[in-house]
Amino acid sequence: MLYLLTGVVILLLFILALAWFGSNYLIARRKPDPAASPSDYGLSFEDVEFQSSDGLTLRGWYIPAPASARTVIVCSGHNGSMDPDVVVAPWLHAAGFNVLMFDWRGHGRSQGRQVSIGYNERYDLLGAVGYAQARGARRIGVLGFSMGGSVALSTAAGCPAIDAVAADGAFARLLTAVTAGLTERGVWRGLAQSLAGLFIATANLRLGVNLFEIDPARWIDRIAPRPILLMYGARDPFAPGPEVDRLYGRAQSPKELWRVPEAAHRDLQVHRPDEYRQKIVDFFLHSL
Repeated sequence: MLYLLTGVVILLLFILALAWFGSNYLIARRKPDPAASPSDYGLSFEDVEFQSSDGLTLRGWYIPAPASARTVIVCSGHNGSMDPDVVVAPWLHAAGFNVLMFDWRGHGRSQGRQVSIGYNERYDLLGAVGYAQARGARRIGVLGFSMGGSVALSTAAGCPAIDAVAADGAFARLLTAVTAGLTERGVWRGLAQSLAGLFIATANLRLGVNLFEIDPARWIDRIAPRPILLMYGARDPFAPGPEVDRLYGRAQSPKELWRVPEAAHRDLQVHRPDEYRQKIVDFFLHSL
């Protein structure tokens, strides 16, 4: 009996440790990506800081376009920092948009010790919208990548100041995205889904929130009549085709779904660079 009890205790401790360290994989502060700058592309910019709507200091770059009242806010993914996504700034700026980029809480140059995979990051985007308005923006679009796309969709539902959303690789369901991340790291898929649920549940307890609330399918139907552009690779494991179809089906017009058959997660620009650029620029030119 003692051996059985000891075994149960050891198993429970193992599960608790696994849940703790697995949730860290989701919510720990991110290591910054290699440094980049708009100046690498010959762009004049300002280092800026502003407050999220719940009071954290966020830092980023503001790239002004002469005499423009249209701003595109660029939202990065659940990675290290905004640096890699500066590649989109030159062609947005050339099209006549001010560009605002920033690091999420718990990323890069911004404050914050934890990430919430989109839940509290909605407050970060609201802070960015407020900053853009303070700089004179009268029309605001959001270009979001992966987690950033999911945040953009869920935030726009309740923020009428966002006039248009383009989302590249936004996850439709957090559970699916976390499962795919574990599978990519070699975890058997049958086990990966159970672990994903455990890790998200533990993250919920540690953060005091319900991360399942951020699934864009809960919110996307509330964005209309503002336009949405959804962009996906057909081989994206983080947003499989049936889930994308359901997400698009819930969205109200005006809406567009662009799916690239040969692309996976966030590599549409690798396979179709010219079409990718034109698709996004045209979307914002017509929407803002």
